[in-house]
Amino acid sequence: MNREVASRPIGESQWVDGWRRTALLLTLVLVSIFSQVDRILPFILAESIKADLGLSDTQLGLITGMAFSLSYSLASLPLARLSDKGWARQVLVGCILIWSAMTGLGGLATGFTALALSRIGVALGEAGGTPASHALIVYKIPEQLRGRAIGLFAMGIPLGTMVGFALGGWASDHIGWRKALFGAGAFGVVVVMLVILFTEKNSVMKREAGENFYRSARKLLAKPAFLWLFIATNLLGFASAPFYAFAAPFLIRTHGLTASEVGISFGLLQGLMGIAGTLLGGRLFDRAVNRGSDTLLNPPALIFGLSATTTLAALFVPVSWLSIALFVPAMFSFAFLLPYGFGAGHLIAGAGNQALASGLLMLGSGLFSATLSPLLVGMISDAATAKGVENGLQAGLFVTPVFSLLTATACFVVSRRVAAYQSI
Repeated sequence: MNREVASRPIGESQWVDGWRRTALLLTLVLVSIFSQVDRILPFILAESIKADLGLSDTQLGLITGMAFSLSYSLASLPLARLSDKGWARQVLVGCILIWSAMTGLGGLATGFTALALSRIGVALGEAGGTPASHALIVYKIPEQLRGRAIGLFAMGIPLGTMVGFALGGWASDHIGWRKALFGAGAFGVVVVMLVILFTEKNSVMKREAGENFYRSARKLLAKPAFLWLFIATNLLGFASAPFYAFAAPFLIRTHGLTASEVGISFGLLQGLMGIAGTLLGGRLFDRAVNRGSDTLLNPPALIFGLSATTTLAALFVPVSWLSIALFVPAMFSFAFLLPYGFGAGHLIAGAGNQALASGLLMLGSGLFSATLSPLLVGMISDAATAKGVENGLQAGLFVTPVFSLLTATACFVVSRRVAAYQSI
């Protein structure tokens, strides 16, 4: 066995099965959906928020990018370490309460500063959702099923995107963006009750003497395979964050669609492609690991290469339905990489460090890339518009295909380095 094992649980692992496994996974999927809805609502509500509060595209980029992603990324690592130490359930409950309250408070915002502060609060809460959920999965789900379990949990992202776009688009046109945020925040109480009912405490890990949070993180990043995976997640953030933040405003401004039309069409496709991507990605990841594939991340690399081409074409076609259709490979690629990325990270990290690996990968995709890329797109859009370009946002969204191609390149590099960690 080649995989490095960093620590071992006290006592035997307590896998769950039958209805308990089903209840656990469905609860975590609901957590993922709810988290994504609260995250995605400002994207589809952006045009209404911009008009009501008098914001620029640069300010929208700050709210949807830096205000959220910077806080999200920095908080994810300490919350991940708490989850690895046996506090995953408590972390998850506390985080849901925080992000729900801050989502609701966002509906009271009267300007840029208040809205940005509310998004920081949402980010601080959501930062623990994925690491805590992954910690529960790795201690309760057998390893040979873990890729599928992570894929199922990740399916909450496209489902949440679909729900957020559809309901957010309807709310924008019928009840307003403020009531949409109030409603999303209130639903958090239901999710917290389900987490309390259907999740259990994860095992406490026995660690090497003197090992601490920073040392563990440094050791993990010192592994070339994980370092390249971390680089790949940075590049992914530069590709995906502006896509989610500005695709809806692009379709509304360029093709004259309403928020409801974009919410239904774009949101539905995003949801369907995301479900297909995460489930297929999880199944193919498990299959590749079980057969000892030495090209583990080649499938997502190839798909990202395709999506770079189609996304570039989507920015120029004159027909709305064709533009949306050409965005589909990008929707699929972002979801397809999730079980591969987190699964590979867990393989490299070894037992007792899986939530830390998840937190570091979230840091990679959020600290600089997801923080800066929406701001970069907004600044390019505003600058191009100021110089008389008819569609400045089109120029700004060039960021997505460029970084999709770079993500593909990094995934190929990871594939060559991760094989030594695949023995089960």
